Amino acid sequence: MSLVTTIRKSLVPIHREGYPFIAAAVVIALGLLLFSTFLGMLAVGLAIWTALFFRDPPRVTPVREGLVVAPADGRISQVGLARPPRELDLSDEPLLRISIFMNVFNVHVNRAPVTGRIERLAYKPGLFLNADLDKASEDNERNGLIFSTPYCRIGCVQIAGLIARRIVSFVREGESLGAGERFGLIRFGSRVDIYLPVGTRIQVAEGQLTVAGETIICDLAQPQPRDTAFRVS
Repeated sequence: MSLVTTIRKSLVPIHREGYPFIAAAVVIALGLLLFSTFLGMLAVGLAIWTALFFRDPPRVTPVREGLVVAPADGRISQVGLARPPRELDLSDEPLLRISIFMNVFNVHVNRAPVTGRIERLAYKPGLFLNADLDKASEDNERNGLIFSTPYCRIGCVQIAGLIARRIVSFVREGESLGAGERFGLIRFGSRVDIYLPVGTRIQVAEGQLTVAGETIICDLAQPQPRDTAFRVS
C-alpha cells in the first residue's frame, strides 16, 4: 500500500457541502500570511476548524428491524412531551420529543433515524435563537421530515441555531431511506428533534452523548407500555 493511500484512508472524509467554505478559508489564510504571521496563523486555525466542521465519518448502523437511531451527533438536551411543529401535520397532541443539541465541534451531517419512506418535508423560515432553548422548536428556522414506518410515523426536525444560518436537505418527499443514511446537514451549530409516539420506551437520557446513525434511541419492535406516560429505561 502506497504512502498516499495510507494517508488518504487515515483521514476523515469531508462532505462536499464544505468544499467552498474550506477553499475560501484557505485562500483567506494564504492571503493573510503574506501580511501578518499572527493573523495568518489565526486564519489557518479557522480553515482547519472549517474542514473539521464538515467532516463526514463513516458510521456502522445497527440493522435490527424496528430500531430508531440518533439522527445527529451531540448531547441529548431535552426529553419530554411536546407538540410537533404544525407544518408537519403529525399530531395535534403532544408526542414524546427527544432533542439533540449539536455544538460547533460536532459532526453536522444528519442521518435517518429509521428505515422508512419520507412522507412529508416541511421547511419553515424563522429566527436564529440559541438552539438549546425550548422555544427554539417553535421560533427558529427549521426543516421537518415525517418518516413512515411499519410501526408508526416518526417526526424528525432540523433546527437552525444561534450561529447556524443554513439547513441543507439531501432528500425529497416519497424517497425511501435506510436507517443511518444521510438526509441533510445544518451549518455551524444547531439541534435535531425526534418525535415518537407517547408511551415509547426509550433507551437514552438527558445529558447523554449521541453518535448519528449508531446510538440506539428505542426499539419499536419491542412491546411498548400501555400507559400514556413516557418511559426511560
